[in-house]
Amino acid sequence: MNGNRVIGIAILAGFGASSGLAQGDDFAFMPPGGKSIFVEALLPGDAAGLAEAAARKARVEEWAEWARQQNPDLSQAAVETFAGYAALNFPVTDDVAGALAERGDVALLPRDGKELAIAQCQFCHSLFTGYLMQDRGETSWKGTFKAPFHAEIPMSEVERDTFAHYSAINMPLKFEDVPPELRF
Repeated sequence: MNGNRVIGIAILAGFGASSGLAQGDDFAFMPPGGKSIFVEALLPGDAAGLAEAAARKARVEEWAEWARQQNPDLSQAAVETFAGYAALNFPVTDDVAGALAERGDVALLPRDGKELAIAQCQFCHSLFTGYLMQDRGETSWKGTFKAPFHAEIPMSEVERDTFAHYSAINMPLKFEDVPPELRF
């Protein structure tokens, strides 16, 4: 890996909490993560609604039903991606809910599976062969963190579960959907 790429990846990882930066145009080909579905497809422009929803605790099934009510046009994969993200990461703290309600500060929401993959998977291997083309279930994705070289990845248990949930639903991608410059 060349030095410029390492620096670029480090910068991206450092700013990974910001949904817009971590999911910039370079990664628009990847399915959206739970946070961006929440912010962009379920309650766009509704800071108070985001805060109220993010402060709730619910099971995956309840979040899926809520998402279908908010946006009946969401694909099944988007509903499942959001519902898993919400069940794992909500309720947020009172401080985060307050910042959402007052300023619409969505960067304070926990990172979703797409953001975590972009921030963590490119350091050691190709995002294409090491991640985007892998067909695994949630348990197998979670199991990747048992390998010594993955055990040291700085992610909490909830982040690992969020990553595994997103990845099981949204990977593998079709070869032709990945930009040529990110293949291999």
